[in-house]
Amino acid sequence: MRPTARHLLAAAFACLAALPAAAQTLDRIRDAGELRIGYREDAAPLSYAGEAGLPSGYSVLICDAIAEHLAGQLGIDVKPTHVLVGAEDRFDAVVEGRIDLLCGAASITLDRREIVDFSLPVFVDGAAVMLPADAPHEFEALAGKKIGVRAGTTTEIILRNSLAAKAMEAEVVPLDNHIEGLAALEEGRIDAYFGDQSILFALYFASDMAENFVVSDNTLTIEKQGLALARGDSDFRLAVDRAISDLFLSGRMADFFRESFPGAQPGLALEALILLGPDLP
Repeated sequence: MRPTARHLLAAAFACLAALPAAAQTLDRIRDAGELRIGYREDAAPLSYAGEAGLPSGYSVLICDAIAEHLAGQLGIDVKPTHVLVGAEDRFDAVVEGRIDLLCGAASITLDRREIVDFSLPVFVDGAAVMLPADAPHEFEALAGKKIGVRAGTTTEIILRNSLAAKAMEAEVVPLDNHIEGLAALEEGRIDAYFGDQSILFALYFASDMAENFVVSDNTLTIEKQGLALARGDSDFRLAVDRAISDLFLSGRMADFFRESFPGAQPGLALEALILLGPDLP
């Protein structure tokens, strides 16, 4: 049976519907002359609101540099436009097209890759704990304690899974942000606070009571972090990965680390990423 015009039109619409809406990201950037960067205000030193509330941090520096690189690739001026997102809606902002790149502290996981895509890894972190300096540092010593954690993060999942794996009973206290977590620890409302090690060190150095606490040297996990972007847009992802690879090769990525972590030395995992991060051109 020969297909009718109606059948052909229906098939054409079906093909159009199958194309990812995000496939036009580079076209939108070219038309608008802007890269929309999602950042968080509470994930220092990776992504936060700095002096005068300006977007700051390691991940933000990377994304601003990617805007420069895209300008060279596209042959136009590309302005980085910063959009504030929260831990709860950051991936929704990518899916809904409110931002082009999520530049925060986002661990690359298979579950997250069901809804967003990720760039090449740009950082390596892990779940650690901040607790009173005179408290036992072993994880098992937290049995029966109140343990704070940022709600809606991979760290909360890791903490609960670690407790279950060791058959430990403890009260997990989800908190709205890291500043509240630090306050709860300082005031004794919780016995320990879990988070990404980089974020915990930033909280530690910001605390007026830092001498009363320690951040664990070891981590429960080793987590690769990347920049989240919309699924199905291979051209945009390739452009972003080209920029990231160039940042590694040029040494700018190491410069961003030194600027964001003054006085700190990259751990073995991050040193390995700096060596292995760039792809061949």
